[in-house]
Amino acid sequence: MYGWDSLVLLQHLLEAGLSKTAIAQRLGVSRRVVHHWIATGQLGRDIDTARPRRYPPRHTQLDPFIAIITARLATYPELSAVRLFEEVRAAGYPGGITQVREYVARVRPSPEPEPLVRFETAPGHQAQVDFAEFRLPWGKRYALVVVLGYSRLLWLKFYPRQTLATVISGLEEAFAYFGGVPAEVLFDQMKAVIVEDQRADGGKLLENPEFLRFAAHWGFRIRACQPYRAKTKGKVERPIRYLRSNFVYGREFIGDADLDAQRLAWLDGVANVRTHRTTQCVPRMRFEAEEREQLQPLATRAYRPLVLPVERTTRRTAPHLLAPAVPSVVVERRGLERYQQLIESVIDEVA
Repeated sequence: MYGWDSLVLLQHLLEAGLSKTAIAQRLGVSRRVVHHWIATGQLGRDIDTARPRRYPPRHTQLDPFIAIITARLATYPELSAVRLFEEVRAAGYPGGITQVREYVARVRPSPEPEPLVRFETAPGHQAQVDFAEFRLPWGKRYALVVVLGYSRLLWLKFYPRQTLATVISGLEEAFAYFGGVPAEVLFDQMKAVIVEDQRADGGKLLENPEFLRFAAHWGFRIRACQPYRAKTKGKVERPIRYLRSNFVYGREFIGDADLDAQRLAWLDGVANVRTHRTTQCVPRMRFEAEEREQLQPLATRAYRPLVLPVERTTRRTAPHLLAPAVPSVVVERRGLERYQQLIESVIDEVA
């Protein structure tokens, strides 16, 4: 292998028509060397591209202190750049933290991300549920989102509150939309459903008793994500992002009725007939072909709650509004002497 300069000159001289003897004389090499360059394909190297420039290494104020950083990272590889900056500054480093950050980022490779194993469920096995908050011109609304884990068939509806009554009503509408009930329903740490989760400390999951009766009525198991494990319910997290970007963003709504009408049109005309990025299938087609028959049948009647808090229709903003409104009654107040006079006058009239 020979230098880039010599090969460029060799190609130039050959193209100029010089003999190999003349070229050898110009380059200061033997004819055998010129023949060797040509025979071994040296001219096939990419010599037409610009020769890469080589810059001398740039010296920085941090150079005298790199040994300190190297030694500290060798002993404590997780030391932060902030901590290392404090130590080299104490040793006399006059520069800023930026050079320290850049150097630490180069010499300490970041750990490889934990491989994400996608958890796919069998047809009809699971649905995932979550709320998403939206601020609309006439007030805050919460989208209850339900997605079937296998087909990714989506259902959602907007509500003014995130209550247990909302979850129960919404799930019944979702089951009717799907035409069946999955074997289990996965929730995040939804307050309306999960009263307390002590599994991280070796305890148990405590569900709302009313919702347990609702689940038994419809025949599905309640599952809840571990706290701070959002990836567990990724099948519903991604549709929420899709809902924000594809439905809510850039659209105008004139009220709840219009919002609901556009919601239904979007579900049937866009969301459930697109090609899903993960499955590479159309959710509605995959549902009809493989999942519908695997769902449990719908209950014969809607759930009748035993105990549900009364839904408030107005926001109470003053302490006196905490008491229920009672119609005011005007009562005439009179002294006892006046009543005695009235009694005596009645007796005289009778006599």
